[in-house]
Amino acid sequence: MKQNFFKYVSKSVAGMIGISVYVLADTYFISLYSGADGITVLNLALPLYGLIFAIGSMIGIGSATVFAIKKAQNMTHINKYFSNSILWQIIFSIPFILLALLCPQLWLSIMGGNQEIIRLGTRYVQIVLLGAPFFMMNYSFTAFSRNDNAPTTAMVASLCASAFNIVFDYIFMFPLNMGISGAALATILSPVLSSIICCSHFLSKKSTVKFVWIMPCVKLLFSSCKLGVSAFVGEISSAVTTTVFNILLLKIAGNIGVASYGVVANLSLVAISIFNGIAQGVQPLISKSYGEGKFKNVTQLLRLGIILTTLTEAVIITVSLCFTDSLVNIFNSEGNKMLSAYAHNALQLYFLGFIFAGVNILLVTYFSATNNAVNAFVSSTLRGVVAIGFCAVVMSVIWGINGIWLSFAAAETITFVTIIFFILYRKNKGQYP
Repeated sequence: MKQNFFKYVSKSVAGMIGISVYVLADTYFISLYSGADGITVLNLALPLYGLIFAIGSMIGIGSATVFAIKKAQNMTHINKYFSNSILWQIIFSIPFILLALLCPQLWLSIMGGNQEIIRLGTRYVQIVLLGAPFFMMNYSFTAFSRNDNAPTTAMVASLCASAFNIVFDYIFMFPLNMGISGAALATILSPVLSSIICCSHFLSKKSTVKFVWIMPCVKLLFSSCKLGVSAFVGEISSAVTTTVFNILLLKIAGNIGVASYGVVANLSLVAISIFNGIAQGVQPLISKSYGEGKFKNVTQLLRLGIILTTLTEAVIITVSLCFTDSLVNIFNSEGNKMLSAYAHNALQLYFLGFIFAGVNILLVTYFSATNNAVNAFVSSTLRGVVAIGFCAVVMSVIWGINGIWLSFAAAETITFVTIIFFILYRKNKGQYP
């Protein structure tokens, strides 16, 4: 069991790190090309990515989780979950495509961008919106690969897509002189490559996943989304956090404040990706053991996940505290002293939230993997929307910009206490495996 644990987790983490690395590459190249204004555009666009990823992960990961549980129970007609997820991903991407065609500048305007930011970023946002179906469907392809005993394929797909994005970020932006629009184009093409690589598994003899033509089914969608809601909130939380922080920072520190948060947000994305990788890597194993009624294995897998996550949290916090200036300077190509000062303080205070963030992500995924949709929904909603929004607003009033940076740690602490209460309550009731 330990061998399978490290096999699935290591490959999932590698894939998720690959995804986060290309976001860092985006930020780096955009900062080189457009400076602080470019980072501001990217940070105002991050909630849009969060919304697209949230819908895609809810449908894709939720459907794959149901597939894994029913497969372990030897149930028939399970391929409909894969087909249904792909069809609904396409349907949910239509509003984003319409927004791209009709009024792409609207998003930056809603996010509080001034005329210069809107002028610089409209084309970037338009391309991202047009890539919505690719981003969404890629969640289904990679999640079903992992849950169909092909974690290597999912890992290779993610790493190849990331490498493609990094290389073509540079090619499109500089030799072809497409600017930040080139970064957006490279970004939307990377999930296309990832999905194609995953298809190599689905077309092989080892695959038990096949696409079958069905009418989009709301009932199947709902049953899948119940277990995918934690993934949805996990992704949407970044959008909510970024939106709330951007609004507060624009009032307190202007564009430089937003740019400094852009640096922190992109660095924190690497940490979040690692924890998501651990959680998504262990999820198929937990779902399989749960479906087979092997609750002892479920508990052992959770324990291994918590140990690995805790050690990772310690490493991430240590690195953020010891190498703060080096990390900030990577994205400060202009040598902006104000940006450096804001980002230095932000990074050290914000990253204290990773004392509990990784474990929270793992435990919320555990709820979903064991068909405990209610606790997954409440915990993920509290963590990603309610607590962070409340803490950011209240603490910014009391402590100003430092209150904004510390609100992440406060929200994660509140969530951790709530999750522990859920676990102890169900254990005392004899309901928790």
